[in-house]
Amino acid sequence: MKRSETVADTAITLLAERGMRGLTHRAVDEAAGLPPGSTSNLARTRAALLELTLSRLTELEMRALASAYQSEALELSDLPTVMAEALHIQLQDRRRTLARYELALEATRRPELREIYDAAGRRFRDPAVSLLAALGSRDPVRHARQLVAFGEGLMFDAIAGAGATPTLNELIEAMRDLLAGMLGTTAPNSPAPSP
Repeated sequence: MKRSETVADTAITLLAERGMRGLTHRAVDEAAGLPPGSTSNLARTRAALLELTLSRLTELEMRALASAYQSEALELSDLPTVMAEALHIQLQDRRRTLARYELALEATRRPELREIYDAAGRRFRDPAVSLLAALGSRDPVRHARQLVAFGEGLMFDAIAGAGATPTLNELIEAMRDLLAGMLGTTAPNSPAPSP
């Protein structure tokens, strides 16, 4: 593993465990078992450390969610399961998701981080627009925004809110309901509504 990956992975863990105040260059050195000054040599400023961490976090999340975004020939009947599995993966690695929440809040106060955070978000949203358009959405941009917001809300409720963590089957059912409403179809594997 590269030194930059070690530093960024340690920073992700520190953000999840200690919050933004617990993330310092010294704390990363200590937690990663690196010689003092190693993190500063790699990322001189706090802004540079946050940017390095966000870039690594985006890379890890893209890798974890690759199956949901590489399915160009995805059928509508597959979509609820594929999207639910992506959410399930995020819920299983609370560390990554908590770190992303910390970075999202910090980005509201740091314009340079906001720019990077928004660009990272587009890497997830833009494929959702294309996918929903291919599956017949009449308004794929709006629907993609709603799909992402729905998933984010479920994750926040389970990880930082007062809700319980949904099972994979519960996530699949929730996705079926949401997509049926968006795409104007009967949710796959669900009974047709009564007239």
